Amino acid sequence: MGVAGSGKSVIGGALAHALDVEFVDGDDFHSAKSIAKMAAGIPLTDADRASWLRALALRLRAARDAGKGIVIACSALKRSYRDIFRAQAHDVRFVYLTGPKDLLGTRLTKRGGHFMPASLLESQLATLEEPSSDEDAWVVDIAKSPGEIVRDLVARART
Repeated sequence: MGVAGSGKSVIGGALAHALDVEFVDGDDFHSAKSIAKMAAGIPLTDADRASWLRALALRLRAARDAGKGIVIACSALKRSYRDIFRAQAHDVRFVYLTGPKDLLGTRLTKRGGHFMPASLLESQLATLEEPSSDEDAWVVDIAKSPGEIVRDLVARART
């Protein structure tokens, strides 16, 4: 979880590969309408995100029901969004990728071919509710290299 530019897809994909589990990129679940809104620089609302979050949470539930591990890259910006996942799998683990606004902005301006413009970073930061201590999320500094981050996460997952 984290705002745009935090590395959810890169870290999530590498983590899933290291753990030999399925990777699901939440970006692939956005509706065409939501993608068009974001591409136009219009922030999504809770209503826009509702069916997207439910679809991802159900994908989590299907993996859990099948007894399989899964890594899902999803912004999960609010506690209420994370609660949708918890309703499907009480033991879901959130990895919160966080870093300074200038680093996030730089990453977004350098990334090409993505529907999410750098101009929406402010709205994501404004929406973000960092996980509280009772959520027991793993907080990760994105200033580290992806390899370091994944190694640290794999070590934590295996303990």
